[in-house]
Amino acid sequence: MSALAALRSATRIQRQAWSAPSSLVASSSRRAMPLTSSSRILLASRRAYSTPAAEEKPAGTTAAEAEAKASSEKKEPELSEEQKAIAAKDAEILDLTSRLRYAQADFQNLQRISEREKASAKEFAITRFASDILSTADVLSLALASVPAAARADKAANPKLVELYEGVELTQRQLLQTLAHHGVKPYDPLGEKFDPNVHEALYTAPAPPGKEPGTVIDVQKLGYKIKERTLRAPQVGVAQEI
Repeated sequence: MSALAALRSATRIQRQAWSAPSSLVASSSRRAMPLTSSSRILLASRRAYSTPAAEEKPAGTTAAEAEAKASSEKKEPELSEEQKAIAAKDAEILDLTSRLRYAQADFQNLQRISEREKASAKEFAITRFASDILSTADVLSLALASVPAAARADKAANPKLVELYEGVELTQRQLLQTLAHHGVKPYDPLGEKFDPNVHEALYTAPAPPGKEPGTVIDVQKLGYKIKERTLRAPQVGVAQEI
């Protein structure tokens, strides 16, 4: 009986050992078996390979950079045919509007230029006619200058000559008034500083007393201006520096 009881007890213990969890068996086996140096090296290598994947990521990679990269890789949505047609019409409208503005500006500039040229043509329309008639005024001036002052003073002795002189003088005055009505006036530069842009020098002479060198000391032929513009330059004599 004692041998049979001992056999049963041994069988029960063996069954309990088989039914125990593998972790307990492994732990008991680990406690039972001490680690060797080769086992420690193998265990360390397994731990090195089992590090989290997050530790293997580059330090510079962040969530913001990843999001920016993802957004940049997104393709722009393609436009529909209707949207493309609308965009083309908008571009055409902008182009036509720009052209219209340039055309309006050019037209306004053309209007201003035309008005200015029209006013200038109206203002100086008499220029050619006045230039041609100035020779008549010069002849009348020479005729009056040819009559001595003494002969004009003695009207009783020279009545016909004085009457002729007065008639020529009246004709000259009337002609100058007509020219002045159209903006043409005589220009006498006697005593002015000589200006080659305005005066025509016929000769130079030593400066008389009281006259500065370079001034107009004689006027051979009067000049004429139209609207402050020189119609004909006066012919003058200029004082020379000594």
